Amino acid sequence: MKAIRISAPCKLDERGRILEEGKVCVEEIEKPVRKPGEALLKILYGGICGSDNGSYRGTFAYAKYPLIPGHEFSAQVIDVDEDNEYGIKKGMIVTCNPYMNCGHCYSCLHGHVNACMNNQTLGCQRDGAFREYFTMPVERCYDGKGMDAKLLAAIEPFCISYHGVSRADVKEGETVLVVGAGTIGVLAAAAAHAKGAKVYIADAVQGKLDIAMSLGVAEGTIYNDLSDPDSFMRQVREITGEEEYIGGDGASHCDPKGFDVTIEAVGLPSTFQNCIDAACFGGRVVLIGVGKQNLDFNFTLIQKKELNVYGSRNAMKKDFIELIDLVNAGSVPLDRIITNSYELDKAVDAFRDFAHNPGDMLKVSIHIGDPVDLDFFDYNAV
Repeated sequence: MKAIRISAPCKLDERGRILEEGKVCVEEIEKPVRKPGEALLKILYGGICGSDNGSYRGTFAYAKYPLIPGHEFSAQVIDVDEDNEYGIKKGMIVTCNPYMNCGHCYSCLHGHVNACMNNQTLGCQRDGAFREYFTMPVERCYDGKGMDAKLLAAIEPFCISYHGVSRADVKEGETVLVVGAGTIGVLAAAAAHAKGAKVYIADAVQGKLDIAMSLGVAEGTIYNDLSDPDSFMRQVREITGEEEYIGGDGASHCDPKGFDVTIEAVGLPSTFQNCIDAACFGGRVVLIGVGKQNLDFNFTLIQKKELNVYGSRNAMKKDFIELIDLVNAGSVPLDRIITNSYELDKAVDAFRDFAHNPGDMLKVSIHIGDPVDLDFFDYNAV
């Protein structure tokens, strides 16, 4: 069977520009054998996310090479234990929870399985699902309830965003700023919008902001002009207004009121600083983005504003279940997140195009296979 493999990342210059392409190919590997308690899956669609792109570019913190990427996918259940307690049946179209927790560390024993200390996410710390057939523990498979398979593959990144918004306990009427207009950022904006918040989204690429606005999930945008260091906070002040106050030094100050919630969805020191700066006094800051670089900043600002700062890692089963119902109810335009589609034999082009055109591409979908009629399908003949 065929699988996509990244054997080496790109070589980049000091500004992150590609000097030499990464090594990615579609190759033949052995097909999996299902064990009791597992579901044998025929992968239908996969989504290239920011971490997959980072694995190709060499900027993702958790990537190890060689690597089969992919943790966003939909699949048809080819074989599974009959009458399993999770209700997963042969022929069902499912998506899966790709965060493989150990079950015995301190976090797992306290119910924080998404933050497992030994976590191995598919396509990151271990080989992923960008292959024709795959096996998964049946308890990690979730019925798509009739959702289109291409759309179902985008549920996992939505879960990442939804989990972060839930961590901040976003409420109706609050102001929310999402920093980063990639897939996770746009989906975080969609999740906050669905909760009734007034959402703004910031990015340094105007093309991404244009896509975000076209989806109808944001009130407005902040173009983070990197050539003008003051532009970001100037726009925060214009949107939220300003407040005069007497500081602890006894002097008069006038600062932006700021946003009730800021969400970091990039993974850069500068964008985390943006979120700290743009949060209101008593506000909440959520960090979803994953990066490799350190940040040197005046941490007393967290104390001064009495900020609540939340890390957000992966997602929980309830996030998948709730979002499948939410999308099926038509509450979120998830279909419009998918901007580019490729066939499996064009996977190399998909990774290279995404790496070179991030401003024009949001969610990249790879069509890996089609459902089969199980009455006539012989897996042994594959």
